[in-house]
Amino acid sequence: MHAVWMIAGSFFFASMSVCVKFASPYFSTLENVFYRGVIGLIFMAVLARSRKISLRTSVPMMHLWRNVMGVTAMAASFYALAHLPLATAMTLNYMSGVWVATFIIAGTLVMGRLTEIRRQGPLVLTVLAAFAGVIMLLRPTLDQDQLFAGLVGMLSGLLGAMAYIQVAALGRVGESETRTVFYFSLGGTVAGAAGMLIQGASTLARVEALWLLPMGILAALGQLCMTRAYTRGPAIVVANLQYTSIVFAALYGLILFGDSIPLMGWAGMALVICSAMAATVLRTRAVPNLPAEEH
Repeated sequence: MHAVWMIAGSFFFASMSVCVKFASPYFSTLENVFYRGVIGLIFMAVLARSRKISLRTSVPMMHLWRNVMGVTAMAASFYALAHLPLATAMTLNYMSGVWVATFIIAGTLVMGRLTEIRRQGPLVLTVLAAFAGVIMLLRPTLDQDQLFAGLVGMLSGLLGAMAYIQVAALGRVGESETRTVFYFSLGGTVAGAAGMLIQGASTLARVEALWLLPMGILAALGQLCMTRAYTRGPAIVVANLQYTSIVFAALYGLILFGDSIPLMGWAGMALVICSAMAATVLRTRAVPNLPAEEH
């Protein structure tokens, strides 16, 4: 049953990305961040109340740092979704697992543990393969003069990995997932509202504004399904099933947006997915208590 919950969550996240892409021509990246955040905020507040979970936290600075990384990652992923083929943007965002493996390798090097690096040879090769896949994936992007959006998409994965490490730290000090997601939604709401105050807000009196509500609801549903999957099934299996989001995104891109990705791009996408799945397994062995990432 945990597999069904994770696949459902992946479908919701991919569907949320469709809403972001449809809304992007009419609402700025920070506006989308705001509406995604405020709807998630309401959803998580209601959920916390129904579960009788207190929203008071004893580690506000940890949540602040997690939000700086996480909200920036979300904004970067929304920008990439607006300017890249859907499947390409989703693949770059789901590179966070590979970035975490990169951090593990870098930390081992900094500590001068060369013997450990030799032992982690398969993890090193997996990371190198993933970045080779990114080059293959972005080569068509470069040909279409979308280099900046591609780099922003990679940044979303990098910052997402940093936010994910902070989520793991919050879990170790006893913060519930409900409270962590609530403060993440609050951070997105505040950051989006600040951006709208500076650059102005688009009118909601247009039919395209209808994409904003399902965007927030689908994100909350995806988070809920993913959380339930992780609490009911093996973490490695569930973590690897999250990459079905990219498959859903590819289908959406072909059907709804007519995205045309060359064969090299599809091959790069497949290489990134396989490498990310392998990295998930290998890094779990390297750091057993590190939970799987969230989106």
